Amino acid sequence: MESDPDQSISLSNRPEWSDIVPLPQDDGPNPVVPIAYTDEFRETMSYFRAVYVADERSPRSLWLTQRTIRLNSGNYTVWHFRRLVLEALDADLLSELDFVGNLAKSNSKNYQLWHHRRWLAEKLGAAAMSKELEFTKKILSTDAKHYHAWSHRQWVLQALGGWEDELDYCHMLLTDDIFNNSAWNQRYFVVTRSPHLGGLKAMRDSEVDYSIKAILAYPENESPWRYLQGLFKDDAKSLISDPCISSMCLEVLLGKRFCVFALNMLLDLITYGFQPTPEFNDAVNALHTHESDSSLGETICSVLESIDPLRANYWAWRKTKFPALAG
Repeated sequence: MESDPDQSISLSNRPEWSDIVPLPQDDGPNPVVPIAYTDEFRETMSYFRAVYVADERSPRSLWLTQRTIRLNSGNYTVWHFRRLVLEALDADLLSELDFVGNLAKSNSKNYQLWHHRRWLAEKLGAAAMSKELEFTKKILSTDAKHYHAWSHRQWVLQALGGWEDELDYCHMLLTDDIFNNSAWNQRYFVVTRSPHLGGLKAMRDSEVDYSIKAILAYPENESPWRYLQGLFKDDAKSLISDPCISSMCLEVLLGKRFCVFALNMLLDLITYGFQPTPEFNDAVNALHTHESDSSLGETICSVLESIDPLRANYWAWRKTKFPALAG
């Protein structure tokens, strides 16, 4: 927004700042651990304190906040004052978005930056929607799990709109990387929140099909398994009644590939009341190392204790629940 052709010129040598008396930082007479600030930082902050205390909402104050932010972009007081000045000057907020975008190139995980950007988008309203979606898309193209970008994108969708193409965007991300758990999370967000899709129940059948295809392609990918469970949140009856899910578990088990998640899903199905056919018993017993008179649920837990040792104690605990359930 504001240009500075020569950053090397100190503020004390600039005639436009000659009327300002710098306000140094007061660390007291005996600072315990004084910070070794650079001369530029110390001077800039002293001038900022002066205009801040004077509440000077002027173009030069706006310029000074830019200089200060470039030295310390985490100073929330400077960002707050910049917003006050922007409002007082009725400044071009679209240009301010560009300023924030340039800062994000080197410091995209700065909380103050994202708070400021949301404030700008709120002020601009629907006019900022496309720009914000494109901004987050650009960041996510280089950092697919960028928390701030995902959080901002979800806020933009809910506050400003842009739902129409979001499911396609999620599909594009998952086509590029089916293991992208952030994209799976966003897909669930869209399916459950979009005002254009009819809600979870309306989308369930197609999303079950989508997740099953992903699971069969890569059974070791935990994300679609979790996504599938989320599609039946608080509806265990529908989960155990959908033959596609139990059949998919059986197919993975018979393939004897990575099957921790298939066993976990089958265990949940049985816990919810699913009645397995002998085929399921045969598939699970084929993974077991010795004969057992245990129930299928207990046998699944035993197999999981062996092939998922990191959570062996959890599976042992799950196993103790089956006698009580049977009774």
